[in-house]
Order: sequence, then structure tokens, then C-alpha cells
Amino acid sequence: MALPPRFARSTGFAAALLSSVFVLPMGATKAAADGPLVVARAMDINSLDPARAYCDTCQIYLSAVYATLLTLAADNQTIVPSLAKSWEVSPDVTTFTFHLDPAATFSDGSPVTAADVKWSLERLKNVKGGPSYLMDSLKAIEAKDDRTVVITTTTPNSEFLGILAAPYTGIINARLATANGANAKDDAATSDTSDTWFLAHSAGAGPFVLEAYAPDDSLRLARNEAYWAKKPAVPAVVLKQTADAVTQAQMLQSGAADIAMQVDPDTAKTVASPDVTFKAVPSFNYVYAAISPAAKGAPVPLTLEVREAIALALDYKGIIDFTVGGEGKEQPSPIPNGYPGTKDLPAPVFDPARAKELLAKAGYPDGFAMELELPAMNVYGVDLSLLAQKVQQDLGKIGIKLSLKPVPFTVWASDIDSPGAPFALGFFAPDYFGSAQYVQYFGMMPDMPWAKRAGVGKEPGLDGKEQLAMYQAALAATDTAGQEKAYHDLALKMIADKIILPLVSPNLVLAYRNEVSGVRYSACCNLPLGEIEKK
Repeated sequence: MALPPRFARSTGFAAALLSSVFVLPMGATKAAADGPLVVARAMDINSLDPARAYCDTCQIYLSAVYATLLTLAADNQTIVPSLAKSWEVSPDVTTFTFHLDPAATFSDGSPVTAADVKWSLERLKNVKGGPSYLMDSLKAIEAKDDRTVVITTTTPNSEFLGILAAPYTGIINARLATANGANAKDDAATSDTSDTWFLAHSAGAGPFVLEAYAPDDSLRLARNEAYWAKKPAVPAVVLKQTADAVTQAQMLQSGAADIAMQVDPDTAKTVASPDVTFKAVPSFNYVYAAISPAAKGAPVPLTLEVREAIALALDYKGIIDFTVGGEGKEQPSPIPNGYPGTKDLPAPVFDPARAKELLAKAGYPDGFAMELELPAMNVYGVDLSLLAQKVQQDLGKIGIKLSLKPVPFTVWASDIDSPGAPFALGFFAPDYFGSAQYVQYFGMMPDMPWAKRAGVGKEPGLDGKEQLAMYQAALAATDTAGQEKAYHDLALKMIADKIILPLVSPNLVLAYRNEVSGVRYSACCNLPLGEIEKK
């Protein structure tokens, strides 16, 4: 099955597009230095509530508007203070004591207190939104006084400090949010009515405040003039919905945007402008295919043999060449390259002949038809529609006939949960530096997101008990060697399950105009807006 010509990836194709659309209108000028910072990106926002939001754009927004107890340094590994000025951890890593910075205030000038921390983290757990799994180990929070918080976990959790750097753990002004329908009660999943309010208001202690949000158009932030730490250099930020890489590059070259977040390497090579910088850096982001045996509508039982056949039929090196022009890496497991436990993992295997043998053994010598659902987006410089075409081509060679179903991100996010999608493309950026988040989100353990979609406890070989025990052992390990071994064993088990199939870990193209500085990739916050300056 040949790919349609319109999906051919070549610098000539991209250059032709750029030459036809990169026309700066007469009289147009680049954005003024004292104007807003304009960021072009395809936005995947599902909510602006820290307890419900769960997306890459959400990371950027939440880290700009809400401060966390801790955050990550520029090396993407070292935990440093934020709202918490200092902290202590018990030897058994079950008790965490935090001392809040007395200077910390919310954007309305009120102090950030231990009561706000307690309320915010309990609400994150009880709202049961996408990021709520981060608080799975939370047992109790005590506000000892206005500036001291003691958190205990149900079991040892060596990654809890890292978790508290995730932007979804941003601390909310409890008084303000409560007055507008929010609560942290046990039944908050149904009784909290504040989601709509959060779409138009913010209640954080970060360097910016929400000014306006127009779905499928823009997200506008204003500088928090009452910010308690170093104030951001730019007065405002506009995240502008821009679906494709070529248009993002057009805006960057013309000066309509200061930063473009999803320019792919091929498109970057076609832009020869002295005013623009492109820098490719390794990232922890990746795009994956997911197989959900328990999903309604599966054409055949998606047994381990069938899942292994699908995995073996995928041309991983070809996918990297086709989607990002070779500017990426193979990723063996759902835990990304460079995270604890990923050293010396076996590379993904491409073996179509063996894939056909497994299909025949499973009872499908002639293959079968199946749907592939995907968000209609460009993520990390990967056009998911192009990637889907390559997956369709690869599986077609072993008799699996894919029909493609591109949908808006919000539809995809709903569909993969209910009724489920037997075969889907997805993407993931880290919430903090630590491997536990990947085991929680992608591992086959009871009540975890992809485990529920896969049918843990119902499907053969997916009982969840083994990985749960391995996961608890990993969290209890307090030494580096013990953590590496535990997560390496988990990574091998996740590879063997063949539920999540990482396809490409693309290099991230940092694309920005030369008058902009401070642009970097963050493993917790994606793009730290508060650090960026414009000349």
C-alpha cells in the first residue's frame, strides 16, 4: 500500500509550501519588544483546572499560573525550592515535611498557607481527573501551622518529591476557588462545580494570571504584577492555536509569532532566515500506539499473540525517518530513554515474517480489519496523520487492514476511555523526572488508566498483581542502584505486555526569533514562560 503523494515527506515539498505561504504583507512588522510574547502551537487543552487539566499545553499554562511546592532545575533532574523553602523526609520515605516561603502570595495578594496546600492536594486526589493518579499514595496532610505542612503516604514513595514538581500539583487559592464552586471533599468528583469558572479565572501564585481563553483560538496570560518572586520580563503571553508546522514556521519567520513549538526538522531545514533560531535537543517526549483488548469494537480478541504480531510489523526506524527525518530515537519501553531503569533495554524488533506467523497461529492467516483512532494534531514535530499513514502501510503488509479515524483531541480523550479504542495513537510528555509516573499511567496495575483500558483482571496474562508488587518495591527503594534495578525490571515487563508500543521519541526543535532568550525544554513544565525575555 503506497502512501498518497500529498503525504510524501521531503524538504522540497515543505519548501514549496513555505515559498507559497511565507509572504509578509506590505507594511507588516515584527511584534514590538514590549508587546506580548506570542507562542504558536497546536493546543490540546481539556481544562484549565489544575485538578482536571491533563495535556501538554496544560503543563505550560499551569506552571505559568500556579506555583508548586517544588520544581525542577534547568538540568531537568534536580529538585529545587518553589513555594516550599525547605523540607525534610523521613528515613522510610513515608513522611514529608515542608516549610513554606513566608514571601509567597497568591495573585490577589493573600498569603499561601499550609491550609491551601492541604486543600489543593486533597482536591487533586478527590476530583479524580486525569492527573489525580499523582496523589494515589497520599494518606494524610496536616497543616501544623500556617507555614508548615506534613504529608504522609500510605506506602514508601521515593518519588513523592518529584511528583510535587508536576504542574498539576500547583497550589490553589482555596478561599477564592471555594467561593466559586470548588471543594476538596471525598465526593469532589461529582460535587465540585468549578470547572467552568477555571476556564475564565485563575487562582494561583505563579508569575502570570489568566486573562482570557478562547477554545480553538488562543490562551492569553498577563503578568502577575503582585508576583512574590522574580517577575517575568514579558508583560503578557498569547498561546495561539496553530495546527500545523508549516503555518507555525510562517508565523515565526514573519514575526507574527516569537516561538513556534511544533516545527518538525524537515520544515526547519527549509527556513533560511537570519532572524530565527532552530535548535534540536533530545527530549523525554514520545508518541506511541496503544492496544486495548477490553475496548468495545475490537474486531478480534487482541491476545498477546496478536499484539506481538502488531508490534513486530512496525518499522520503527522507518517511522523515525518518515515522521521526523531521522531526528529522533527508538524507545524500547513506555519509560522514556534516560529515565531510571532504561539503560540497556532491548531495542524494538521489526520482523514482518514473524508477525505473519504469529497472526496465522492466532487464527488469522489472512489478517483482519481494524480502526486506528488518533488525535488530529501535530505533536513534538510529529504529524500524527502522517504517522498513522505509515502505521497503516506497515500493518497492511501482514494483512491487517487499518481504517484511520482522526478526531479532535477532546473526542479522542473521551473515546479511549468510553467505550474505548481497540487501537489508538497517543503521546506523552513527562510530568516530572521519575519513572513511577509511566508505570502508573501505562503499567498493568489495578485502577491505572491504560490498565483499565486494557482489561487488567479480565484479560489473560494481565492480572496486575505482579506489576503492582514490582512497583511498590521500586517506590520503597531509597538507593539509586535499587531504583534502577526495580524500574528496569518493570520496563521489561511493560515491553512484554505489548499494550503500549512507543513509536518515536523525537528530538525537540526549539524554534524562536533571535530577540527572544530563555527558551528551554522542561521535563515538568514543557516551556517555562516565566524565564523568557524579549529584546
